[in-house]
Amino acid sequence: MAAAEPHDEHRPPVPEGLIARLRADPLRAPETIALAAGEHHAPAAAAWLAAKRSRYAHDAADLARMAKKRHATFARVGGAATGLGGALTIIPDLAALAWIQSRMVFFIAAAYGYDPHDPMRPAELLVLQEIYADPVEARAALDGAGRPIAAAYADKRMSKDEALVRKLASFVGRRAANRLAGRLIPGVAVVVNAVSNERDTRALADRTIAFYGG
Repeated sequence: MAAAEPHDEHRPPVPEGLIARLRADPLRAPETIALAAGEHHAPAAAAWLAAKRSRYAHDAADLARMAKKRHATFARVGGAATGLGGALTIIPDLAALAWIQSRMVFFIAAAYGYDPHDPMRPAELLVLQEIYADPVEARAALDGAGRPIAAAYADKRMSKDEALVRKLASFVGRRAANRLAGRLIPGVAVVVNAVSNERDTRALADRTIAFYGG
């Protein structure tokens, strides 16, 4: 199990080897991210919640808003910093945003009293990112049962990296997918990344708060 992150001060790095795994099977990128999120973000979310509650008497809604604000900032600042590379860095840029957003979902779930280690959390992440309509279906795909998005990459019309860019852009939000061209231009991508990353992350936070907070 991954070590817990005791503080919430720094943008969470994408785990070593995750991008290589995404490139190996691009059409299964959402499931790969969700499973990695369960491994890494669950202990971090539990540690964050314990630290917050040991110092202050925050209620669930306050904690959820904290998680939303912090991760939206991570998304904005990270988008501006990584936008300089344009097409050369778009896969790491999108993977970093997916990682920030997935972490936020686990933190908000923990804020509302849901066990971040529960195996349904990765499935719910896929539903909140609008990859699946139902957590049960999503969990079945994660377990290798049911109908996965794709068993293997077989589309010869585009490279694996092109397929991965499209899949990651779809995963992280509508603005990212709609403004994909702007993300490919160095310099222009600084503004596009910063604005769209934050807006998509805030929109995901609102869906997550509604899902877990009722």
